[in-house]
Amino acid sequence: MSNQQPRWTQTWLGGVRSAGIDLGYPGERLGLPADGRGSVTGWGRRFGAILVDWLLCTWAIAGGVFGAHGPDGGWVGLAVFAVENVLLVGTIGMTLGMRLFGLRVATLDGGRPPFVAVLVRTFLLCLAVPALIWDRDRRGLHDRASNTVVVRL
Repeated sequence: MSNQQPRWTQTWLGGVRSAGIDLGYPGERLGLPADGRGSVTGWGRRFGAILVDWLLCTWAIAGGVFGAHGPDGGWVGLAVFAVENVLLVGTIGMTLGMRLFGLRVATLDGGRPPFVAVLVRTFLLCLAVPALIWDRDRRGLHDRASNTVVVRL
């Protein structure tokens, strides 16, 4: 039975890994470690960090500080979210949510991303769809366009 090839639906639905192809660990092609400090972070931490940032920007700052509610609250919250990302990722390499979850944005050589890359990354992150399309190194289109990767602290 080990000589039997998987059905085409199994490889299509399960991906190439279910067909027995080893793609390595996320970040291996980028020269990053498999785990620990400097490794590519998982989906759970990234989701937790962006949830904290989004709640902070929309409820606490846009709603609490600026008093924006209703239809305008979403746009004000998105603007605050964009400003937070540009300022914090551009200066210290992480947002408040990222710091809470032990993450940072780095260039492919491990440094802090340049300001133009942070602007591109933030713009695409605010569009949401590019951030939902990932490659095998867990980099969204916003990370690929800015030559960045989110790694563990």
